[in-house]
Amino acid sequence: MKYQQEITIELPRNEVVEKFSNPDNMKHWQQGFIFMKPINGEPGADGSQNLLKYKMGKRQIEMTETILQNNLPTEYAATYEAKGVYNFQRNRFLETPEDYTNWISENEFRFNGFMKIFGWIMPGAFKKQTIKYMEDFKAFAEEGKSVLNE
Repeated sequence: MKYQQEITIELPRNEVVEKFSNPDNMKHWQQGFIFMKPINGEPGADGSQNLLKYKMGKRQIEMTETILQNNLPTEYAATYEAKGVYNFQRNRFLETPEDYTNWISENEFRFNGFMKIFGWIMPGAFKKQTIKYMEDFKAFAEEGKSVLNE
């Protein structure tokens, strides 16, 4: 399953990328985020890996992030692997004439095992989650709103 989402953040790209690339900010815009821990390579470098942990409903999900390309401020590409789910994500940050930032997130999901059924039955859930994170990031970046306060 492939899809693309985009959102305009009313801040200059350098401010957006600074907030996006700071792991300490993830808890403010990714609902359910518990922690991120470097597990391989130099943090932030191409080829490095992080362990990410989230609480989703009553379950906890662990996934491995592998950074494929960190060309910020323009692009950040990574894979995210969890039990039954593989996600390739490319994030691009484009400057607008108004000195705002257009964030484009391209996603490709592949499913195995039980998750194949879930991915087939509910593809909209993944798209919805992506745009929710993007909207929450926009609120955090522009207004300082944190999902921790919800």
